[in-house]
Amino acid sequence: MAFVPPASGYDRAITVFSPDGSLYQVQYAGEAVRRGATAIGIKCNEGVVLCVDKRIPSRLVEPESFEKIFQIDDHLAAATSGIIADARILVDRARIEAQIHTLSYDEKMSVMMLAKKIGDLKQMHTQYGGLRPFGASLILAGINSEGPQIFVTEPSGAYLEWKATAIGAGRSVAMEIFEKEYSPEISIEDAIILALRALKKSIEGDLSKSNVEMAVISMEDKRFQKMDEEKLNLYIEKVKAIKEEEDKE
Repeated sequence: MAFVPPASGYDRAITVFSPDGSLYQVQYAGEAVRRGATAIGIKCNEGVVLCVDKRIPSRLVEPESFEKIFQIDDHLAAATSGIIADARILVDRARIEAQIHTLSYDEKMSVMMLAKKIGDLKQMHTQYGGLRPFGASLILAGINSEGPQIFVTEPSGAYLEWKATAIGAGRSVAMEIFEKEYSPEISIEDAIILALRALKKSIEGDLSKSNVEMAVISMEDKRFQKMDEEKLNLYIEKVKAIKEEEDKE
């Protein structure tokens, strides 16, 4: 259900609190995310998995030109939901921050540090007149000295680490599945299947290689790898087979 504040005028300025302590423009930005395409992130001992509903707006659009998962560094990636233009700016900033960190400290940036940098930028856009909040959330995933990690940054600037999470329109459905079926001990193969199953249940229509985007960063090589269409299609067929078996039962 859409967020509707009382008609009091407190939603006209970003820097003005309502009597109940709300910043309505920030909550509106959160609503833009909740209406966005579903993005999923899962971590396991073997790595991290990102999976996104691409929601291609027209059959005339080339699917390859419509990205929702972005490489930030060799070991870092981001999945987005919300206003695409806002997400693109945040991804560009994340790439710059990762490179600055590497050049300054001669080490790879951690996922938590990247989440903090992006969270700080988002929070700044909730505190000053003349700015507006970013209407996008990012799932930041990667592998560093602490192992696989996944963080989500909200439009307010808040960020949290997750074992399995989702953002966008299908969040509640996907999270319900994760609550029941996720285990930290799952393999990366099972994490891929779980992500696709959660995505299938949270979107309207069938999964296909043209409307799903997926990327993996494994502990084996600790490098970002976007899954090619042939391999993705094999996993989609596995998910369809699992669904058919469940229907028979």
